[in-house]
Formats: sequence, structure tokens, C-alpha cells
Amino acid sequence: MEETIFTKYIDSPLGELEISATEDYLTSILFVDAQKKPSPRKVETEYVPTVITDYVRQIAEYFEGTRKDFDLKIQHKGTDFQKTVWAELENIPFGKTISYLELSRRIGNEKAIRAVGTTNGSNKFNIIVPCHRVIGANGSLVGYGGDLWRKKWLLEHEAKVLGNYQTSLF
Repeated sequence: MEETIFTKYIDSPLGELEISATEDYLTSILFVDAQKKPSPRKVETEYVPTVITDYVRQIAEYFEGTRKDFDLKIQHKGTDFQKTVWAELENIPFGKTISYLELSRRIGNEKAIRAVGTTNGSNKFNIIVPCHRVIGANGSLVGYGGDLWRKKWLLEHEAKVLGNYQTSLF
């Protein structure tokens, strides 16, 4: 039996976000107008499960600078390898970055760097599974499905919240 998916759209400092969930867990959080990976608009449901209202509150706190970690039930759909990469993303602290090579090392397979990059790019939980915290080995901004300007904004927002804000990090 297939679960019902509920969808809500909210405005954010980074543009419109599409939040999809079952009654029990989030299934995706996507940028509607991302150039690289836009989310085709779905029909917004009238009923909004608690997991979506919890997300709306927590993302507002994140943008206000009062929340650094999310406490939400999510459901990743993918291979065991993909789930391992996505789980490791959640171990990158707020305001910190690592390279794709470092992410590959952390999952125990340095040679899987390309697969790690592809998996990072297929993350369906923008912001809360912090794929934006993964950068190039030389410190450059590369590879973000939500567009590089959003990645830059998120990293600068987190640095500012931590008091490490400079005119531009990148």
C-alpha cells in the first residue's frame, strides 16, 4: 500500500521551498526554482501533517539564527551507499565545511569520490541534510543542486550565526 504524500510550499530567504511528507516523516525539501535541479510544482494539499509544521518552525529558527540542528523524521530513499553518504553529511557540524575527498574518506572509500559527489547532489533534503557544507578540495564552491548562490548564502549565514562572518567567504 502506497503512503499518501502531502505537499506544502513556503517562502524562504532562498526562494520558495517545497516540503513533502507522509503523516510520519519528511520525504523531500527542495528549492522550487533551482536552475540545476528545479522541483516541478505539485498540488499543495490542504491538510498539513505535524511533521511539516515542525519543519516550517525549525527552518524559520534556522534562518533566524537560533537553530543549528534539526530534529525531524526523514525518509531517505536510495541505495545503501547513498544512505551511508547522506548519513555522513549529517555529521558535518553547523558552520563547518569538508571536501568531497574528505567525505569519501569518512565513508571509508576514498576512491568513490565521484559517486560521493553524485550522491551528494541527489540529496532530497536541502538545508537539513547539509550537502551545502561539502566544497571542493581547494576550498571552492562546487556541485550544489540548489545552485551555487544558495550554497554560498547558506555557508555565509552559518558563519555569521557563529560570529565568523567576513565580507565574503568565497
